[in-house]
Amino acid sequence: MKTSTFNNQFASANSVLIWVVSMLLGYHIYQEIYHPEKSDLFICVILVALTSVMVQKYGTITDGKKKI
Repeated sequence: MKTSTFNNQFASANSVLIWVVSMLLGYHIYQEIYHPEKSDLFICVILVALTSVMVQKYGTITDGKKKI
């Protein structure tokens, strides 16, 4: 029986999630430096922690060979 070569279906979603969270974190760090009253850095740190958990759980390697 032939198996698919795309073993990790969450890899592309994780890449997009990492990109979005990085962009939001950068924006909120900018807001914290120049406009502290408009900053929501705490919420963004929680989002970074959730993203870290998702990447550790589902991974980002698409070729099926995990590096040990």
